[in-house]
Parts: sequence; C-alpha cells; structure tokens
Amino acid sequence: MLPLYSLVGRPSESQPEIFRAFVMANHLGLVLDKLPEKLRHNAVLRAACGFTFESLVGIASYYDFINRIVRLDERPKLKLRRVKPKVKVVKGSKSTKIVDGAKLTKGQKLPPKNPGIVAKLVERILNKDENFANRPEKKLQEIFAGVSVRQSIELGLVPTDSLDIAGDGTCIETGASHRGVGVCECRSKGIYKCDCPRRFSDPSATWGWDSHKGVFFYGYTGYFISTYNKDLKADLPLYLRLVEASRHDSVSAVVALAEFRKLYPFLNINTFISDSASDNYATYELLHAWGWKAVIALNETNKGNFKYPPPIDVDDAGTPICAGGNKMVYWGFCGKDRCRLKWRCPKATGRLYNRNTCQSCSPSAYGRCIYTKPHWDLRIFTAIPRHSPLWKEKMKTRTCCERVNNRILNDYNIGQTRNRGKKRVSFLATIAATNIHLDVQLRTMKANDTFGLADLFRQSIAA
Repeated sequence: MLPLYSLVGRPSESQPEIFRAFVMANHLGLVLDKLPEKLRHNAVLRAACGFTFESLVGIASYYDFINRIVRLDERPKLKLRRVKPKVKVVKGSKSTKIVDGAKLTKGQKLPPKNPGIVAKLVERILNKDENFANRPEKKLQEIFAGVSVRQSIELGLVPTDSLDIAGDGTCIETGASHRGVGVCECRSKGIYKCDCPRRFSDPSATWGWDSHKGVFFYGYTGYFISTYNKDLKADLPLYLRLVEASRHDSVSAVVALAEFRKLYPFLNINTFISDSASDNYATYELLHAWGWKAVIALNETNKGNFKYPPPIDVDDAGTPICAGGNKMVYWGFCGKDRCRLKWRCPKATGRLYNRNTCQSCSPSAYGRCIYTKPHWDLRIFTAIPRHSPLWKEKMKTRTCCERVNNRILNDYNIGQTRNRGKKRVSFLATIAATNIHLDVQLRTMKANDTFGLADLFRQSIAA
C-alpha cells in the first residue's frame, strides 16, 4: 500500500491495524460506523486489532482506507431515471415471463445482448491486446492474494500444482434506490411525474436478472473463482470481482480468467469448472490455448449443435454410438502426442447389460475401438469426456462457488447490510473472503498446533 500514500507531510499510521479492524468487524457483524466506539470501550478487541487506546483512529480513517485501495469515483451524480425492464407474464403460467421477446422461467438466464462479444474478448486476450491493469479493484485483489491466499498456500490448503478452479456469478443488491432523488422544482409547481435528471447515490448500479429467484434486481453481479479442498472439505475463494448487473456471466468468466491468470502466475491450473453460462466455443478455445481442461455444463438450448459435423455418430455429450446403437465405453486419453480419446465396444468390456441386443461388429475379442479428437470440436469432444465418472466428480466440486457466495452474502451479511457503491461492496466482500480463509487456516492450525497456539495462549495468560 506504500504507493497509495504520500511520502511527504504527516506520516500514515495504523494501516495494518485498520485492516484487522475491518476483518474483526465483519466477523462479529459490527456496523462500520459503530466500530470506533466499540474499540474505544473494549480492550480485548483493541488488542486483537493491535491498537492501543492512544492510537485509535476515527471513522474517517476507515473510509479513507477504502478510498485509497479502490480508486473509483462514486460521488452522487445526476442522471435520468433508470427504467426497470418490462416483463410480461404468459397467460396461465406465473413462472413463465417474456423479457425482450425471450421466454424465461425460474432458473433460466437472460440471453447475452451481444453474442459475439466473448469471441472478440478471447481474441484480444490471446493476442495480448487486452490489458486489465487499470481496473479499480486491482490493488484490492493483490492485497487479498498476498495476505489471505498466500497464507493458505503456505499451509498447504491450496495446491500450486494441478489445481481445479470453479467460477460462478451471484447477484448483489445495492442499498440505493433505483428511483433516485429529485433535485428539480417540478414538485413545488404541482408536477409529480417529470423527466428531469435525478440524483443517484449509487451511480454504478444497474438492473440485472436473478435467474435463481426469477426476478429483476438493482445492483451488481459478483463473479467469484474458488477451489475445493477435498481433504478438509473446505471452500476457498481465490478471486473476486464486481461487474455490472446486466453483464452476462459468459463475459465475466473470460475477463475473470484473464485477470486470475495474471494475478497468480505461479499456479498450475488443471481444470476450469463452470455452469452452462460459459458454454460457448470462445471460452473452450481460450482454455485450450492455455492448456486448461474444461468441465462446463451444456446449455440446454444449444444441445446437439456442432461446430463441424462429427465423423462418427455421437450423442449430445460427445459419446460415440456403436453399430448396435449403444454408448461406447471411455478407455482413457492417449498422450499429448496423439491427443485423442479412446472408446471401446461396450459388449467386449462387459458394460452392456443385455448383450443379446448387440450385434458383433468386430471379430476381435478386444472389441472395436473408436478414437475421438478434441480438435474436431472443443465443445463436444472435451479432454475429460462428458458424463464420465471423472467429469461428474469434478462437476460436483462446482458447488464450492455457490457455497462461497452463500457465506459472503448471508453468513457475513454482505447481501443484507444495504451497502451502496461498487467500491464499498467490493471491499467488504473481499474482507468476508479473508474471513473464510481465516476460518480454514485457524481450523488447520488448531488441529496441527502449527504455531504452538496453546503455548502462546498460556504464556499470554501468565503475562
């Protein structure tokens, strides 16, 4: 944080203590405005943060801390009224709605407004023309990676080799009103419905579609990249970014992956896991160029579509169909030199329940073999075959993102505090992610007594 402060004038002090105070307040559910008073009357909390009674700072120092880390101008601005998207309900069905000509039901996402934008972004990322270094959250992400994630890596909670990551978006409502506040004199003149600009306390907030609840919301979309520790059964966030509520998750995913790769160049990523929002050829091409495996659910509206007609008969998941009409059995990946998937006859492998329905298509006892190559169609012929045991096992870990979202929004109350402003919401969500890491780190330390916590506690009591 040194470059964020001036080297002349009064020296800056208590930055580590302020950061600890934010973490403590988030853990205890304290309101930020009441934090200085709480520290003034509680010696235990002061000691936990590193403050002395003489070194306590006022509330302005806490807000200045946020403003320096997240450089974003969010002063109230005059704008035209933001109209909520119109929704029509289909007759006879309360769950089916029509938005911009598209029929939506609960659990269904809005189609992207610019379908070709993901391909353009991927092309710029691969050509190294896209630079996200000027994003306002960069310093916040670097602090989170250097303080929270690095400690988890040193404790062995996050492996640096062959790491599986999962990405998912979540809806975060703002505490500001989408109607704004009138600043004109029309009301005094008896005009109660005017088109004059209004003052918005959260100028960055936009309207978005919450597919989980089936309603529109006003605020932001948070995109999180997380990983799952199978041994500890722990979910650990690695990357957080707040974007416009109207942005599609497919766009957020490729941007997040590019930023994540630059933020953690020392991590060797094995697999990226995502829901059907990232089911597009541009994302598969990006992952293939980086050497990452893709475990992405197929979009129901795009099943059966191939970039090029496959040379053999396959189902929607890319599994070859034998001459008898049965699914062939996946038999492994043939090295990087050949880069192809091997499939064997289901009858010869003993995976066919009713063998009488299958006609012999090969005189060999080993059965007929078929090979599929990912470069035929990166979306269908994935390196990890769809619906295989390994694919299902990895897809199950995608729920770590949903659990991280739930912890940040509900357990740490980020979704109910009615905060306004992208800057403050992003900062507090990152503090909540830090607490998630601390929970797992402390659990590991207590189990292993890594730093002799019991002895330190006894010594502190004796002192």
